[in-house]
Amino acid sequence: MLRCIAIDDEAYAIRLLASYIQKLPTLLALAGTTTDPLEALRWVQEGRADLVFLDIQMPELTGLQFLKICGNRCKVVLTTAYPEYALDGYEHDVVDYLLKPISFDRFLRAVQKAQALVAPPVALWPPALPALPASAGLDYLFVKGESKNKYLKLNYADILYVQGLKNYVSIMLPGQRVVTYLTLRELEAQLPQPPFVRVHKSFIISLHHLRLVDGNTLHVGPERIALGETYRDDFFRLIREPG
Repeated sequence: MLRCIAIDDEAYAIRLLASYIQKLPTLLALAGTTTDPLEALRWVQEGRADLVFLDIQMPELTGLQFLKICGNRCKVVLTTAYPEYALDGYEHDVVDYLLKPISFDRFLRAVQKAQALVAPPVALWPPALPALPASAGLDYLFVKGESKNKYLKLNYADILYVQGLKNYVSIMLPGQRVVTYLTLRELEAQLPQPPFVRVHKSFIISLHHLRLVDGNTLHVGPERIALGETYRDDFFRLIREPG
């Protein structure tokens, strides 16, 4: 998860970025927002952020001046209404350049780029379990990547859990997170059930990676996931009467 801050001299722009960040709770953690670039610079120098969403046109300290001072302490995504600054931004090795008004789809693509740079996939958990049988005889599925005609092959056995993010899903694998344009309901229809079980309006888990059930808290891989009241009876019936 990336700790991020948003800097902009316009309050409505900060509110928009904060709302986008809060839509991705498994990818981003909002460490702070401010209209004061000097305050933000202090946060960066204190090591409070992995990723900064930075406006260019600000009083006291412009975004480009900010970049020169902060150096390589964190990754930066520029946000501005002025396309003519794009070249200057990329000369400072920014992750991405977002033109206002910023759509959520474009914001998400920038976050995926930052993730690849700041937190590349690492092996955090033991090797995957043997392939799980699927109803169609397959033990994997393909999901669309971040560019046209790019698809990722995901083994069912590797999927720890899935979180719905409105029109997107976040698929958690050992040491890797994949975000793709798909609804949770659409993905649920593709997954074999069991071992995949809907446990919350926003979560599907794999029983193969369920380590502990503690009341309404499910420990799946490294995460704790709440068991939704709507799904509670069916879930306990399933784990008490396997098969």
